[in-house]
Amino acid sequence: MYVQMHIELSKHLSGQTIFGKLWLIVVGCILLAACGRADHAPPRIAAAADLRLALTEVAAAFERETGRKVELVFGSSGNFHRQLQQGAPFEMFLSADEHYALDLASAGKAADEGRLYAVGRIALIAPRGSPLRVDGTLAGLRDALSRGQIRRFAIANPDHAPYGKRAQEALEHAGLWQGLKGRLVMGENVAQALQFATEGGAQGGIVAWSLVQDPALANKADHALIPADWHEPLRQRMVLMKGAGETARRFYAFMGEPAARAVFVRYGFALPDELH
Repeated sequence: MYVQMHIELSKHLSGQTIFGKLWLIVVGCILLAACGRADHAPPRIAAAADLRLALTEVAAAFERETGRKVELVFGSSGNFHRQLQQGAPFEMFLSADEHYALDLASAGKAADEGRLYAVGRIALIAPRGSPLRVDGTLAGLRDALSRGQIRRFAIANPDHAPYGKRAQEALEHAGLWQGLKGRLVMGENVAQALQFATEGGAQGGIVAWSLVQDPALANKADHALIPADWHEPLRQRMVLMKGAGETARRFYAFMGEPAARAVFVRYGFALPDELH
C-alpha cells in the first residue's frame, strides 16, 4: 500500500507549483499516518458476555507477556454470529455456544472449526433485601413465586443468548417457566441480565456463574450454583476468522496456556480436558 501511494503521489507532484507540491506532501503524510494506525490497530475480538471478567484478565496477561493488545467486544453469541455472517470486522470469536462457532466454520467464515476453551455454568442470584431465598434447587424461587413476591425476574434473551436459553431450560426443569413467563425481564446478553437482576428492580435472575464471582457483588447479592444436569451444557468454542492477523493468532494460542487456563478455572469454568 505504501509503494502504491508513493507512486501515485509522485505522479501528482510532477508539474505542480511549489505550494501545490507541499500541499500534496502534507496530504500524503496524513494518509500514510492513518494507514499506519490502521495496520497496527489491535485486533477486535468478539466475546460472549459471560467472559467479561475472565477474558479481561486473560487479555491483560497476554499483553504483559507479549506486549501486544487486543480489543475485546462483549455481547450475545447469537448477535455476534449474525454480524460475523455479514462480514463484521472481528478477527476472533469466542462463543458461549459452540454451535454458533461451528456454523461460521461451515459457512467458510472461520479459518477452521476452532476448539473448545471452556464449559460454563448458570447461577441464581438475588439482591440483598429481596424476598427471594437463594438456593441452587430453586425451592426459594418456587416459594416466592407462589406467594406473589416475584414481580420481575431477569434472564438473557433465550432467542440469541446461550445463557438465556440455558436459564429457560433450568426453569422448565424445575416447572417454573410458565409461572415466570409474564414476569421476565430479558437482557440483550447475560451481563445485562445480571445488571437487571441486581440493580434493575428485579427480585432476582439466572445468570452466568462466571459473572457472579465479581468481588463487587459480594455485599450486594447472594447467589447459588444451579445443577449442571438441569440444562444442556454450555460448551464454549472459539474460532479464528478468515484473514486473522498475527496478534489474533497469538492470542488464540495463548488461550491454551496455563496462565489463561488458571484464570478460567478461578471464574468457575470447567476446562475441556476435564470433561467426561
